[in-house]
Amino acid sequence: MHLETKEDDVKAKVHITLKNGVLDPQGKAVQHALGSLGFDGVTDVRQGKFIELELTETDKAKAKEAVEQMCKQLLTNTVIENYTIDLVD
Repeated sequence: MHLETKEDDVKAKVHITLKNGVLDPQGKAVQHALGSLGFDGVTDVRQGKFIELELTETDKAKAKEAVEQMCKQLLTNTVIENYTIDLVD
């Protein structure tokens, strides 16, 4: 079901990355591929996810709390992943 986006809706951008110390095989594969292409100056690559949400909530504090709960309950594995939330108008 798609709700119509309103001008005062809040957009949340969630960046999810693996915690330091957690093995990142995709990041290593990208680093290796970049080296194979001649980009030798890349010393580490960490791969992550980006999720963009549009919320009908207009109160930024309530929107951030809702997205925090979404991250903790579904969007991230908090044992091995970190996340940041940016709210934009």
